Amino acid sequence: MSTTTLAVLVPLLPFLAAVAGLLLGRTAPGFVRPLAVLPTLAAAVLAVLVAVRQGGGQAIDAATELTPTGSVPIELSLHLDGFAVLVAVLVGVVATCVQLYSTAYLREDPRYPSYAALVSLFTSAMLLVVYSGDLMVLLVGWEIMGICSYFLVGHYWETEAARSASLKAFLVTKLGDVPFLIGLFALAADAGSFQITKVLGTVAAGGLDHPTLIALLLLAGVAGKSAQFPLHTWLPDAMAGPTPVSALIHAATMVAAGVYFIARLLPVFTASRAALVVMAVMAAVTMVGSGLAALAQDDIKRVLAYSTVGQLGYMTGALAVGDRAAAVFHLLSHGVFKALLFLGAGVIIHAAGTNSLAAMSRMDGLARRIPDAFWTVTIALLALAAIPPFAGFFSKEAVLVAAEHAAGGHSDLAPSAAGWLVLVAGVLTALLTAAYATRLWLMAFRGRGAAAPDHGKEPVAMTGVLWLLAAPSLAFGLAAGSLADWFDGKELTPTVTTSVLGTGAALIGVLLTYALWQRATARAAAGIPGGGSVPASVAAAVSAAETPEVAEVTHEHPTVPAAPAPDPGQALLGPLHRHAADGFHLDAVYDRLFVRPVRAAARLVRFLDREVVDTYVRGAGAGPRLLGGLVRRAQTGNVQSYLSALLAGAVVLAIATAVLANLNAGS
Repeated sequence: MSTTTLAVLVPLLPFLAAVAGLLLGRTAPGFVRPLAVLPTLAAAVLAVLVAVRQGGGQAIDAATELTPTGSVPIELSLHLDGFAVLVAVLVGVVATCVQLYSTAYLREDPRYPSYAALVSLFTSAMLLVVYSGDLMVLLVGWEIMGICSYFLVGHYWETEAARSASLKAFLVTKLGDVPFLIGLFALAADAGSFQITKVLGTVAAGGLDHPTLIALLLLAGVAGKSAQFPLHTWLPDAMAGPTPVSALIHAATMVAAGVYFIARLLPVFTASRAALVVMAVMAAVTMVGSGLAALAQDDIKRVLAYSTVGQLGYMTGALAVGDRAAAVFHLLSHGVFKALLFLGAGVIIHAAGTNSLAAMSRMDGLARRIPDAFWTVTIALLALAAIPPFAGFFSKEAVLVAAEHAAGGHSDLAPSAAGWLVLVAGVLTALLTAAYATRLWLMAFRGRGAAAPDHGKEPVAMTGVLWLLAAPSLAFGLAAGSLADWFDGKELTPTVTTSVLGTGAALIGVLLTYALWQRATARAAAGIPGGGSVPASVAAAVSAAETPEVAEVTHEHPTVPAAPAPDPGQALLGPLHRHAADGFHLDAVYDRLFVRPVRAAARLVRFLDREVVDTYVRGAGAGPRLLGGLVRRAQTGNVQSYLSALLAGAVVLAIATAVLANLNAGS
């Protein structure tokens, strides 16, 4: 079987599984779990075979015209380069782990059949984006992911949080998709084709007439899909969906699609230095802002959500300095350990009966109750904090090396200003990342208080997946040297300067957070106010986080006694804490700048429609209705009346004729 045929089967198998799952979910429930796991597993195996056959060599292209358009053709095409085949492996592996994990995690959920089918469709759409060689076909997968995210985030539609989060995710990403679509058409108009290879050939020949405009339009769509500032606000709220969905969205689909899109079309963006500077500013603000926000969150999933936003900022920063190898390397590394973090968080939530770190910090012995989650999440947090030799260290260093290279003026693609922005923000974010990773670990696993509930061992389908993902979280960075051919032949090795800067910042974050946690714990134990008090503005969020996710917690859990929670994040952020906990009030800003004016405009339009337009419409109908009423009075049905009226009319006409004749004769 040819490589092209295998590549076609990779997105096709999950799609067929989704269709079969939706059709058979109610009539043959026994087939739901095999249909969820086996086709996705087969797609992952085929993706590995495609990657091995491609071997990091020349890109494999195949195309057939999908439909004649009369102008720019739309083709069903594949473009398999080293980046595409590796990202497809990541998508297949993570999706398989999520499907297997979900068989146990949502085993009591009555809507599991539709959930599993939507996850398969989600996976198929992302694989279509990864392998597609035509921008319009890529757009199909791009939009299908948006629809799937709407349904999956709103899986628990009984709750207001899930309904509003799904709607927000859909609308915010669509807000970015509008300029994205315009940018695609503008790019195809300049290149004369939607095919990626032809677009890149046009860019290389200098054939783009409006490179900055096109790049900025496309960047708006990427900001929405990959949750970059200022369109990142949907992602933390999307945690209202099931935890395995969070793992899929954050690790291998949806948010990764935007970064991958820029990596695939990077020459379009490097054709405009202004666009690269804008991208660097966006990445820097995203990295630092999300790191600060993560330090103030109480919901364990929201901490991880803001962490995803920041790590995507690293990838965007690497692209802003013109290094797609570093960006995709970090995308792969982050995809593995972030999937592990979310799935591990699901086990923690399952055992503790709460999402709240504050509540977990008042439990004793939670780590002993779930040893598999404890050790694997520890590995993933070390990778997230970029501590050597874990995977995150090598991929984050690749980004910092690229930024240092550009900052020194050694890059032919990116301005030095972009390099300095990414480098400074990247080092500061390394400190913040290590700080919130340490805070999460301490509050979740080093709590003191009532004994954590013991519900026995978690299902093997959940814990086995954690260990499967723990291996690459530890060793993937060490294997990066053997994958150089898949990364355009570029060596992704750290330098002494960036290693010292990045690791030093991370260690400072770890030690500082640990010291502040020790002090907060001592103050809370002594009953000294302020050591673990929760600001009033954050109390509602903490209360919500302490409520377990609908249908995800199947055990009975004792109520955790209320007590001060030792939170080092409050001491680290000081007066900034309450603002960071609320995402720096960006939702409130958008509400005042956009939502309220739009609603006011809608009310004005409704008033004009009802009171002005409808008045004219009613008036236009009232005149004929009045005239008809007058005419109706003359229609009595009496023949004598009709003859009298006819005679009177004849007399009037005769008199009028005589008068006019006399007037004409006199003149």
